[in-house]
Amino acid sequence: MLIGGIEAGGTKFVCAVGEESGEIIAKTSFPTEEPAETFQEVKRFFHSHKVEAIGIGCFGPVDLDKKSATYGMILNTPKTKWKQYDVLTKLKSDLKVPVYIDTDVNAAALAEYKYGAGRDVNNCMYITVGTGIGAGYVQDGETYVGKSHPEMGHVLIQQHKDDPFTGCCPYHGNCLEGLASGPAIEQRYGKKGAQLAADRNVWELEAYYLAQAIMNYVLVLSPERIILGGGVMKQKQLYPLIRRKVLDLVNDYVGIDNVDTFIVAPKLHDEQGVRGAMALVSSD
Repeated sequence: MLIGGIEAGGTKFVCAVGEESGEIIAKTSFPTEEPAETFQEVKRFFHSHKVEAIGIGCFGPVDLDKKSATYGMILNTPKTKWKQYDVLTKLKSDLKVPVYIDTDVNAAALAEYKYGAGRDVNNCMYITVGTGIGAGYVQDGETYVGKSHPEMGHVLIQQHKDDPFTGCCPYHGNCLEGLASGPAIEQRYGKKGAQLAADRNVWELEAYYLAQAIMNYVLVLSPERIILGGGVMKQKQLYPLIRRKVLDLVNDYVGIDNVDTFIVAPKLHDEQGVRGAMALVSSD
C-alpha cells in the first residue's frame, strides 16, 4: 500500500509518499509558517497523492501519551503560534486516514535503524544538532516514549571555564542546546558555523559539549550505536573530535570496542526524518 510521511520541523515541513519498504515515490517541502498556512500545503500535497495512512514526526514538545486528553498536541513550544495546536486531530480531519505520530528525532532514529546507519544493531540513538538539539532512541524496532518523550537536548552539562557565553535556551540558558546548537554557535561568535569551518577552537569547544552529553546517554541508555546528524554536524571535522573526547570521558568505565563504528554519521542523506515518519505506519 502507499503510505505518507511528514517530517514536521520547526523550520520546514517535508511531505512524502512511498512504499512500505521505505522507498519514496514523491516528495515536497515548504517553510513552517503559521499552522493554517502550513497544513493547507500538507492537504494540497496529499490530496494529489492518495495514501492509506500517514506517519508524522513532529517538532515538540508534543503529547505522545495515548491516554491523555491532549494526545497528539504540540505543547509549550517556543513557536508561539503552534502552542497547544492539535496536529493529530487536524491531520485526521483533513486527510481522512489513520495517522501515527511521534517526535521528529524518534522518527529519524527509526529510519536510521531500519534503513540506514543502525541496520546492524538492536538499538541505536539518533542525535540532531542544528537549530535545536534533540535525540531519539529505538530498541528492537520500537521508539522510546516514557511519561512524555525524552528531551535529551536540554540536559545540563559542565560549561568550559574559558567560555563566557551565557547560553541561548529560553528555558535553561546554558543547557546542551543553549551551548551547542547552531544558534548558540552563531550568537557566541557572531557568525554561522559554516563561516567558522577553519577555526579549530570553535569545533573543539563544540565537541567538548557534545561529548559530555553523549557520555551521559551512554551511561543511561547503553546504546549500541550513536548516529549524529543535523546541520551543525555537516562540519565533518567534529566526528573525530567527539569520538576522542567521549573516550577520554568514559575512561574505560564501559566498553566501547570501536569508537569509529560506535559514533557515526547518518546514511539517509537528510531523508531520515520523512522516511522515519513513513516507518511509523509500518512499525505500528
